[in-house]
Amino acid sequence: MNRRTTIRGAGAAAVALAVPLALFSPALASSSSSSAPAARAAVPGQTSGLLPFKKIILESTVQVNLDHWSTTLPLHEGRFRGTPVWYVITESSAEGPARDLNVNFAPKLANAAIDCPACVQEVTQTVPAGNKFGEALTNFRGVPDFSPTRVLKAGPKIFPPSVAQPGAVADANYSPFIRFAGSDTVYNAPIVATGSGPFDVVHHTNTADRVLKINPARPAGPGRYYAPSVELLIIRGFDSGKPILYISTESNDPVTATLERATLTPLLGKVPFSGGDDFLGSARERIFPFVNGQIGLHNPQSQGLAHLIADGHAAEDASLGNTALINALRLGGDALNVQGDFPTLADPHRKFAYSPLWEATFGQWTPKAIRLGLNKRQTDEFQILNLAATRQDLLTGPLGAPFGSINVLINCPVIGFTATEPMEDLVKPLPGAQVETRGSFPTR
Repeated sequence: MNRRTTIRGAGAAAVALAVPLALFSPALASSSSSSAPAARAAVPGQTSGLLPFKKIILESTVQVNLDHWSTTLPLHEGRFRGTPVWYVITESSAEGPARDLNVNFAPKLANAAIDCPACVQEVTQTVPAGNKFGEALTNFRGVPDFSPTRVLKAGPKIFPPSVAQPGAVADANYSPFIRFAGSDTVYNAPIVATGSGPFDVVHHTNTADRVLKINPARPAGPGRYYAPSVELLIIRGFDSGKPILYISTESNDPVTATLERATLTPLLGKVPFSGGDDFLGSARERIFPFVNGQIGLHNPQSQGLAHLIADGHAAEDASLGNTALINALRLGGDALNVQGDFPTLADPHRKFAYSPLWEATFGQWTPKAIRLGLNKRQTDEFQILNLAATRQDLLTGPLGAPFGSINVLINCPVIGFTATEPMEDLVKPLPGAQVETRGSFPTR
């Protein structure tokens, strides 16, 4: 494989990190499958053509091309020690800048530096000489190294994998969350490429593993401005029973970073705080992956990490030329994780609880659930939490542990939805189901 020029910051080589998901026992990570017709996607919603703009939440999106299973976002130029880096902007902690930049409003990101100042990278800007129209260059203190080869091999029971090596590793100073010196606003600005090109969008030696294409800025005449953009592989999940789309850019866990095609970023694990969700001072929101759901690309009950490995071509490099991978994901080969709060929810509390920093709350179906065929696809947060609270004989955390956080974080900005807009949860949370309700506060 031809290796192109990469950027390495101080300590950007291998990063030692505990691997929570490696603790899963292969013997307990069994999956079951069922037969289903192979003629259509096993998930609802649009799977081809261009997604209508009315279904796109991240308003700066240039387009969502479902035939490519991709989103195209504006690409911004920065510098790291004089070398070009390229990033996208997906969220702002302040509503004014979010509206100005047409990005998602995520007020919880304002908490990201509590007890961890380094978790929000302080950056500066340099204005090009004679700038007539256009943005300044952002100067980063830390960057990802995209040169490692991503390796994923299925384990004896598919999940956990026998080998999981991320294709990108952040240095000790890198966080996707940035704040300009002198400002309190926190932006989600993941770096997706480094260097001046040419950019490797097949094996990703200088690009993130979800980069499918980089469109350079077009020459602009007097009074004209044509900016660069980047095409990124998207992910399908669920929220409030509805299929949604998002991207994944960083994770603090090596196994998760490999599965998500994301940059291994240890600092994310220090963002406040483990198990926080919607409590005071938290920057996190929950997402619900299943480690041992059903498999089968055309199985309407398939879901989970074993399904992603078995049916989503997860071990292969993503590229526009890998149509088998793209078509598998279009038809439902993603892990189909369930998100907690979505920016369109009618309840203002839930809407403004959105954060792109998702804390993975892993579910494991018990042997009883598998034997009885009750390990069916889940699509709503409260359905999952109610089940975990009332039926520990069916659903637990990893290795039968209590259902809840194991401090695995994923940066997953929301892009849009493919069917109808998520507005209301399918059920109400039960008292004690890891959600604050009046019933969760005993009066005697």
